Order: sequence, then C-alpha cells, then structure tokens
Amino acid sequence: MVSALIFVRGYQAYDWMPEGHEPLADGEYDAIVLGTGLKECIMSGLLAVNGKKVLHIDRNNYYGGDCASVNLTNLYAKFRPGQDAPVSLGQNRDFNVDLIPKFLMACGKLVKILLHTKVTRYLEFKNVDGSYVVKNGKPQKVPVTGEEALRSSLMGMFEKRRFVKFVKYVDAWDEKDPKTFGKFDINTAPMKDVYKYYGLDANTQTFVGHAIALHLDDSYLERPARETIDRTKLYLYSLERYGKSPYLYPIYGLGGLPEGFSRLCAIHGGTFMLARPVDELLFDDSGKCWGIKSTDPEDGTKQAAKAPMIIGDPSYFPSEKLEMTGKVIRSICILDHPIANTKDSESCQIIIPAKEVPGKNNDIYICVISAAHCVTAKGKWIAIASTEVETDDPIKEISSALSLCEPILERFDECVDRKAPIGAGADDSCFISKSYDATSHFETVANDVLDMHVRVFGTELDMTINADSTNVDE
Repeated sequence: MVSALIFVRGYQAYDWMPEGHEPLADGEYDAIVLGTGLKECIMSGLLAVNGKKVLHIDRNNYYGGDCASVNLTNLYAKFRPGQDAPVSLGQNRDFNVDLIPKFLMACGKLVKILLHTKVTRYLEFKNVDGSYVVKNGKPQKVPVTGEEALRSSLMGMFEKRRFVKFVKYVDAWDEKDPKTFGKFDINTAPMKDVYKYYGLDANTQTFVGHAIALHLDDSYLERPARETIDRTKLYLYSLERYGKSPYLYPIYGLGGLPEGFSRLCAIHGGTFMLARPVDELLFDDSGKCWGIKSTDPEDGTKQAAKAPMIIGDPSYFPSEKLEMTGKVIRSICILDHPIANTKDSESCQIIIPAKEVPGKNNDIYICVISAAHCVTAKGKWIAIASTEVETDDPIKEISSALSLCEPILERFDECVDRKAPIGAGADDSCFISKSYDATSHFETVANDVLDMHVRVFGTELDMTINADSTNVDE
C-alpha cells in the first residue's frame, strides 16, 4: 500500500512517493511532457527516438492542445457551451477546424524537421492555392516571378521593372560565388540600402518584407540584408518546388502534425495519457522540478510520477515561471464562399500589412481552407484571421480582415495571452515552450522548437539527414 516514504509494487520501491499517492504508470521517467501541442509532441518524439523513457500527459481528451483541429461538436463546446451546431453547416465528421491557423513553408524548417524524423510517413499534404497581400482593401496575388510582376496591379510599370531586377539579384545570389554579390556585402549592409539601390518604393518594400520575407515588423530594414535575402530565397525555392504557392497544409488539418509526432513517440516506447489533469508540479528545496501529481479521473486515485526534466506549454506551469509577451486575437469564420479577389481559391494565405490599417503596428493574417483539404463539408470554407492585440478593442483591430470574409455564417472569437518562459530550464528543470503567435506560418514555431532542442538536449538539432530532400511526398 502507500506510505509517506515508500510505495512498494512488486519488487520496486519508490522512496520519493508523496504521501497518499500511487505511481502514475511506471512512476519514474527520463522526461515528463505536459500538453500535446505540436512543440511538445516534437520534443517527446525526439526524446523517445533517443532512447529516453517518456510520459506524455494532456488535460484534454484530444491531441494537439492549443493547436488542435476539432470537429463541430468540440468547436461549439469550446466557444459556445451548451449550443449545438446548426444542421445547415454539414456533418460533424466533415469538420476539422484549426484552433490556431498556420501554413508550412514548403522548404522551411518545420518541413525539414518532419523529413528528419520521417514523420511525413504518417501525413499527407496538399499545396495551398495562393498567397495574397492586401492593398487598398483588396487582396492582390504576391508576385515573385518576372511574369507575375508584369501582370501585377500592385506596382506601376517602372516599379515592376525595378522589382524584376531585384528578384533576379536575389535568385542569383550565391554565397559560394562572389560574382553574384553585386555591390553589397549583405552580411553587413542593411536591407534598406539594398531597397534603395534597386529603387523599390515603400509599397514594394512592404510586400517583400512582410508577405515574402515574412518579417513581423519593419525593424529588419536596419538589420543586415542577408536575413531578408535568405528568407526571400526560401520563399522562391518553396514556390518553385510546389507551384501554386510556397505553402503546404496537411490533409485533415493541423492536428495531424502533433498526432504524427505522438505516434513516433509511442512507437519508441512513450506512454500517453489524455484527459488526465495535472494537479501539481513538485519542486525540491533548491527549486528544481522533479515530478507531478495527478488524479485518475475514473476512480479518483491520487498518483505521482518522477522525472529529471518537465517539458510543457505555459498553461501547465506557475505564473512565476512565465512572462507576458503579448496578446493575440483569432477569429474563426465559417463561410459558404471563397474570399473575393482570390480567384475562387480553395485555400490561400492573405496578409494585411499594418500600413493598410490606420493605427496598427502589426500585420493581420488570414488562413483560408476548405473541403479540398478535408477540413469542412463540401461548399464550406474556413477563414481564420489573427493579429497581435494593440488596443482595448481587438475586434475592431481585426475588422478589416472580417470585412473580407463577409458574409460570415458563424464566427468564433478568442483573445489569448502570449507567454514565454523566464528561464531556459537548466536551473529549475522546467523546459517551457512559447505561446503561439499571430503569424499564419510555422517559421516562428520551428525556431522555438530548435531553441527548445538546445535547452533540452544541449545541442542543436541535426537536420542534415533528408534535409536536402524537400519533397514531403517522398
């Protein structure tokens, strides 16, 4: 039975067991992971592959945590408890609605992580139809080739020629060939000087910096141009790889990503528990976290588990371990039509630069998906708008995106805090991920995963295996 000091089960003794508790599964692990968000599932998968004994717990009864894909029943349960979805929307099973919208850059870091871990064998992807940027209230296709630039209404005739010269320069730039460097050392020259040399106006700079290079603000203008050149080349290469746009999206929704890494962990011996609350984190006198307490929801048994590292999303950790980094609003809209001026796309990304919205300092993002990706009933679209909150009226801040979606059948709004860990994890054994930002792509998520890998493993993630093969279908 249970005592304050030792719990004996078979031949195993647990001298660390809290009084009145039994061991949670095997009791002792190399790592306990809290929450089945994408970042946490990637970490548990990598730990298990490296021979670590992993316990993975989520308070929800589904995988994905904050970045889950939910059906209509769970969507309404989350946003409108007690209210049923209208029959007119379609069958419950036809919907897989992302709580946090993101697209994958086809040759980006997350795709390389997927290829490195071979998780692509569990997933199927489809290209996103198009990438758009809003000018004067109207979505315009982002031009990235000379032919598209000449057809684009984003620029005047002379500006188009200047833009084509700039794209040719970026496309040809090769760090191994000094002849391609032109007049710049892009490792030191600020990006604003490159724009000035090619004579690109403020409008062109905006869609290059925000819709192609995917910068979050204009501070990049003062940083070395290499960063923006590399990002633009990644966009161009990803577009060339798959055609319609540089973005990919998994069939059946983003929830398939954490599920894929969960499967990787389980195959290598990881233990998973859904619908399992975490009552308390356990700390020693030095402030290091060494375990968790949990209650079995079925029989009320008090249980505990021990591990030298606790990994998880911010919602599982005490406030003193976290700092506020911002606030994000997301609006999930169910439509019966594609967004106007997007060529009736079944899927697309739309970026509204902050300069298009008076008073805004952060861009607004819209992810549009449909039955083509098996996330809605036929004849329905999902448009999810998001932005960083800057005022006390977040709905007003996102109104320009909502107006593009009109008419809207159903809308679900959520405003959430963004949090980040105060410490790296070495001092308190708490390895905490960052909250998801407002961007509609996974590049910032992948950066956090790579940072967590350094904090957890002490080394950078080696993505050279399969990283040169950027075809997720292989």
